Amino acid sequence: MITLQNIKKVFNKGEVNEVCALNDVSLTIQQGEYLVLVGSNGSGKTTLLNIISGAESVSSGNVLLNNADVTKLPEYKRSQWIARVFQNPLSGTAPDLSILDNFRLAALRTTRKKPVIGVNAPFKKLVQERISTLGMGLENKVEQPMGTLSGGQRQALTLLMSIMDHTDILLLDEPTAALDPRSAKIVLETADALIKEYKLTAVLITHNLKDAHQYGNRIIQMAEGKVLKDLNAQAKSKLQLQDMFAWFS
Repeated sequence: MITLQNIKKVFNKGEVNEVCALNDVSLTIQQGEYLVLVGSNGSGKTTLLNIISGAESVSSGNVLLNNADVTKLPEYKRSQWIARVFQNPLSGTAPDLSILDNFRLAALRTTRKKPVIGVNAPFKKLVQERISTLGMGLENKVEQPMGTLSGGQRQALTLLMSIMDHTDILLLDEPTAALDPRSAKIVLETADALIKEYKLTAVLITHNLKDAHQYGNRIIQMAEGKVLKDLNAQAKSKLQLQDMFAWFS
């Protein structure tokens, strides 16, 4: 569960270019809830994810994860609860390492790394089985360097890597913005399946209103650092796509 209490985030405070990115935002995202965030550029969506993950500190307010106050905890300490997939498919993976070695690092995400990272046959088989669910034909190419793959392939693998170690929360920061339609579909379907299978609490940022309409069980529209609309599962199920387009007309 994620709880944000009166969150305010000001950049360049006291300067001529001061910006209030989040203005007294309070919300609770329940365990297992899949929240979709929409809004124009500059509405505060990514800043909100950065506040949750610890990539940005708050100017005021409190952040709680599973009822524990983590407001002052840095990003690396919050990684015991949080996995994140970024907009850029090149982020979050080691391009010079093989697919298999990247998965091994992901499996050790919240543990202390050792100079030698072992990969045994059972682990390789597990990785191949998980990769085969993507339908991309990569399960027999696990020795291939990650950097030789397409953006869509890397993003799909990054999603699978996010659940190789324990996580409670999955943050998806426009994960399909740089992908072709086919790869985007695979990534979002994979994310949806993982969220349901592992009962993750998830937050997706997207500019694609069709995707926002299709995925998630709650939707929030942000504007000027505030929550403008907040529709729960019941309200979202009744929401028409044309209504969402009207939000931005």
